Amino acid sequence: MSKTRRLAFDAMLAAMCAVLGVLSIDLGNLKITFEGFPVLLGALLFGPLDGLAIGGIGTLVYQLLRYGVSVTTPLWILPYMLAGLLVGLIANGEKELSLKRLALAVFSSSLLIFLLNTLVLYLDSKIYGYYSPVYIFGSFLPRLVICLGKAAAYTAVLPELLRVSRRVLKHGRG
Repeated sequence: MSKTRRLAFDAMLAAMCAVLGVLSIDLGNLKITFEGFPVLLGALLFGPLDGLAIGGIGTLVYQLLRYGVSVTTPLWILPYMLAGLLVGLIANGEKELSLKRLALAVFSSSLLIFLLNTLVLYLDSKIYGYYSPVYIFGSFLPRLVICLGKAAAYTAVLPELLRVSRRVLKHGRG
């Protein structure tokens, strides 16, 4: 595959990440979003560095569009960057992952994002003076359930999406 095609696909996935972040359902401390999905897809297709870049650029664009620049902007970007890196490392460049290994990658990255976002929410609330234990930890269980539900859905659709994406990247058509 050409570098140009790979970079174009990375850029498309980063843009999808930003758009899915903007289209999230935001209920304050409970946010339902699918912005991590393009990060997963890119990391599984191209590896850890692409996953890191897609997560970083996509989430940066989203953060800038939604919130502008703040002291904590890099902290909000970090979970998706690290998730892309983690998934790419777990996949280790293998074209055909077993369902078990794919689930490990997806659930690990989802839990990483969940835990890091909780930590960042805590830090952000302390820095900007809106800390309340109920606000930060009151939605912990519902957020965890959403996290695990999304990971299960991602694991279900990724095998076919990866197959089709690889065919498109290789041949230029579906």
